[in-house]
Amino acid sequence: MVAEAEVFHSVIDLPEEYWVFDFTRGEDKTWTCPYEYQIGRYDEYRPGMYTTELFGGTRDVHIGLDIGAPVDTPVYAFSDGIIHSFGNNLEDGSYGPTIITEHYISLPENIGSNIFGPKRKVWALHGHLSMDSIQNIKVGSQINAGEMIAKVGSEEVNGGWPPHVHFQLSFIEPETYDMPGVVEKENRESALNIYPDPRLVLGSLY
Repeated sequence: MVAEAEVFHSVIDLPEEYWVFDFTRGEDKTWTCPYEYQIGRYDEYRPGMYTTELFGGTRDVHIGLDIGAPVDTPVYAFSDGIIHSFGNNLEDGSYGPTIITEHYISLPENIGSNIFGPKRKVWALHGHLSMDSIQNIKVGSQINAGEMIAKVGSEEVNGGWPPHVHFQLSFIEPETYDMPGVVEKENRESALNIYPDPRLVLGSLY
């Protein structure tokens, strides 16, 4: 039986115009993005971008989706659920303040599709948040679609990255407030089976 179509809320409210990065040739630090909001793509090969000890110099396939936005931009729950875990990933180049939420939803069979499969559990990581985002929340707390659950963090607290949220889905329950957001090429296929395209809930952003 096909489940009824679900309507998911945006994680960050994007304006009509935003930039979609292409990092397949690496990061060009000589160029400045002219847009205030940006998207970093899922399943993108990003050579030379992950150079800290955390990545071991070999992980360069991005398996989340980045939404660049100004510091303190609200981050919303995309669906009803609960707070699964939260904490501060302190390694250089990591997520910094992070919240993982748990949901029981029907996902579309394809991006942009109105054909939805059966309900299943899915976990969503929100990384690079503000420190305030992980204060005064509790594991197991109920959240509602469209509820503000966090804010975008600054470079000083989010692992050293320009302000953005790394949003990632998982079909496997994480053991802690972390997921591998970048994997080695040889692990790409298995990673994509565990961590599906976030556009299934975020919509066709590119």
